Amino acid sequence: MPHALASDGLLIDHFPAAQRSLRIAFVSETYPPEVNGVATTVARIVQGMHARHHEVQLIRPRQDRLDAAARQARYDEVLLRSLPIPRYPDLRMGVPSKRALVQLWSRRRPDVVHIATEGALGWSALQAALHLKLPVCSDFRTNFHAYSTHYGLGWLRKPIMGYLRKFHNRCACTMVPTDALRRELQADGFQKLTVVSRGVDTELFHPSRRSAALRESWGLNEQDLLVGYVGRLAQEKNLGTLLTAFEALRRDMPRALLLLVGDGPMRAELQARCPDALFAGQRRGEDLAAHYASVDLFLFPSLTETFGNVTTEAMASGLPLVAFDHAAAAQLVHSGHNGLLAAAGDVDAFVAASRLLAGDAEQRQRLGRAAFATAQALGWDGVLARFEGVLHGVITAAERSAEAEFGGLARPAA
Repeated sequence: MPHALASDGLLIDHFPAAQRSLRIAFVSETYPPEVNGVATTVARIVQGMHARHHEVQLIRPRQDRLDAAARQARYDEVLLRSLPIPRYPDLRMGVPSKRALVQLWSRRRPDVVHIATEGALGWSALQAALHLKLPVCSDFRTNFHAYSTHYGLGWLRKPIMGYLRKFHNRCACTMVPTDALRRELQADGFQKLTVVSRGVDTELFHPSRRSAALRESWGLNEQDLLVGYVGRLAQEKNLGTLLTAFEALRRDMPRALLLLVGDGPMRAELQARCPDALFAGQRRGEDLAAHYASVDLFLFPSLTETFGNVTTEAMASGLPLVAFDHAAAAQLVHSGHNGLLAAAGDVDAFVAASRLLAGDAEQRQRLGRAAFATAQALGWDGVLARFEGVLHGVITAAERSAEAEFGGLARPAA
């Protein structure tokens, strides 16, 4: 099989077009109808692997009332015990389940186990896969170690990072969405990293979804400025900077309105600080796409993303955006061409960029058109092919290792 080894000597980067169908056990602690970037991305990859004729077994926590509406007969779903997540009543987390997974995979061995999240269920899956000598790879999708500083628990950063490093270094490889994150984690002692980016649904998220009726329902005409944010309403999203920027630009444009799409524990606090903001709650599908496209300026102040799907969704919707030079924005936004970037953590620069675009409709339109053009090259086909190729590389490496071990054992003594 033609291949090229990565710097760690393990991962295979180039593959022939035709590859064998795989049995993939995909483990995730979040999945739609939960609304978050990890759930959305995991679902797209699971469905994409199924569409590419692989046998997918999805293992996730039971979501009780959500499951009846969510489950469809597309692939095998294994629902395991779960517990509610504090402060997020609609979300649940997995519990230790090694024994159940060992039994499950002993009856029918997958070719590879892929773990999307590092919680109790993910750790159980890792232990079960290692116990059964199954090839296993993982995703690094959430900066849990960075979240600790936003909840007065900065002292937890080192132990959390230690756990994550131990988790991922026991996998055959860990997929990360950007090269910047790969370098950052490598400096922290993470090994066997490979970049698999993320795509965006350019048919769903599109400027044509803009809705005059929706804007009218908010009391806006086409000349009024609507500033948008999409994401969890939580401390780790740096929403204080969002409000600071909006309050500054509103002094220049008193009729401007702020739309927040999403929910979370900070909602009441944000409503108290900005009582006339539009709180749309969680939105999905075409409704979410219409909310994006009906915005005039998108602000995304988060500094804790591993990628930030909302960045690409906003760009595909044709929105000019202001973000920090971080995660997906650092990779995709060329400041002054298809958006504006502020240096990571520079609140004054973020506020200044927001005021600049708020007051310049012509520049907003120019940046929005360029953002849309950038997003058109971010479809899912290439991402799925890359993901599929990495799985094949992990399996091939495991097979060669097993052959070498077996060969050594089988060789007669001299």
